[in-house]
This record gives sequence, structure tokens and C-alpha cells, in this order.
Amino acid sequence: MVQAHASRKRFRRVLLKLSGEALMGSQGFGVDPRMADRIAQEIQEIHSIGIEVAATVGGGNIVRGISVSAAGMDRVSGDYMGMLSTVINALALQNALETRGVFTRVQSAIEMKAIAEPYIRRRAIRHLEKGRVVIFAAGTGNPYFSTDTAAALRAIEIGAEIILKATKVDGIYDADPVTTPSAKLIRNLSYREVLDRQLRVMDATAIALCMENNLPIVVFNLLRRGNIKKAVLGLKVGSVVHT
Repeated sequence: MVQAHASRKRFRRVLLKLSGEALMGSQGFGVDPRMADRIAQEIQEIHSIGIEVAATVGGGNIVRGISVSAAGMDRVSGDYMGMLSTVINALALQNALETRGVFTRVQSAIEMKAIAEPYIRRRAIRHLEKGRVVIFAAGTGNPYFSTDTAAALRAIEIGAEIILKATKVDGIYDADPVTTPSAKLIRNLSYREVLDRQLRVMDATAIALCMENNLPIVVFNLLRRGNIKKAVLGLKVGSVVHT
């Protein structure tokens, strides 16, 4: 259970899970530099108080593998295209952070030495210990695995204490709040409740990984400024999935 504590940072090391759509801003496609800078500013705020920050970014603002597969493309090819989209987004976020003076490393699960380091767990941890933000790109490097699963896997590997899942709504609802105005926000759930009720928090593989490793997830609205900082301070924000 995550408890509120406003006087000090609640977590030492966190993993921020961003969707590709988060970088889109008000655009219909691609990366909005203003939105990338706004996210970078909020990451800078928690980094400046000593939080070790890792992040993963989806690629849905460019290519979503499962969508192009549904349109007739080979699923494996579509998934690799989606992974490459996450690298583009990771580079955009890296640029926004480094413009603000935050040293950042991109590590890719698919080797592309000219623009990113290969993912090496020990190196990632060392970067975090040295005060660098680490952005994990290209998912797990394997088709059929979502960026949700990649976020859970990397969080566990680096010893993150929580996953901060940024969304466009205030947390987890009992129905889709966009189509069901009467949907109710659920503040606390167990992993088993998420799986049994088939709530769309993260995919089942990611939830199972978090459950097996007792890794809590905070789901919150990225569009509300300051929510990332509230989450790392343990303040009441969004919904929490835990044991």
C-alpha cells in the first residue's frame, strides 16, 4: 500500500511509463516539442529532489504494431515498426531533457549504436546512480510484447520501487470514462482485481509481472501539472494497484 507523505520524497527510484500519444500533445500525429518540454520539465522537478528516474515511451503516436497488423500487415513486421517508433520518441524526450540540463541516456533493446546505447542492466543502474535519467526504447526487443510489459520488465530489472503510468484520465475507472460519464474512479485495487475485472490498466503480462514481484503501479493523469511529483511524494493522486 502506498501511503502519503508530503515532507520528503517517498521513492528513491521510479520508472515512468509514457504513452506515445502523450508526446503528441494536441497534434494528431508525431511529436509536439512543446509537450515533450512540458513532460521534461516535470521529470526535471522530481530529478532535482534526488529521485532516480527511468522512463519508457510507447510508439502509438507514430506506429502501433497491433493496429497495422489488424490492417493486414505481418504482425512481427508491425511490432518491429512500433519498436522503432519508440526510439524516435525516446530521442525526442532525451533532447527535451538535455535542453533543460538533465543528463540523459537512451538504451535500446535493438542495437543501433549511432543513436543509443544497447540495453545493459548494470550500465542502466550505474547511470541512475550517477544521477542520469535513463530512457528505455524498443520495448523488450521482441515482437508480441507490449511497451507495458517492457516497462514492467525494466522496472523490475533495475530495482524501481514503483511504476508511474501516465494517462489522459484521472486513474482507473470501473468503465471507460470517455464513453460512460457515470464511470467511477477506483482509488485502490489489487493486481488480482485488475486481472479478474479485465480493467485496461496495463496488459495481463505486465500486471502478472508486477504481481509476482510486488511492484506497485500508480495510474494518474499526465495532463494535470504536478501529478508526477505528487506521485513520487506518495500524495493521493490517481489510482494505485498493489498487493
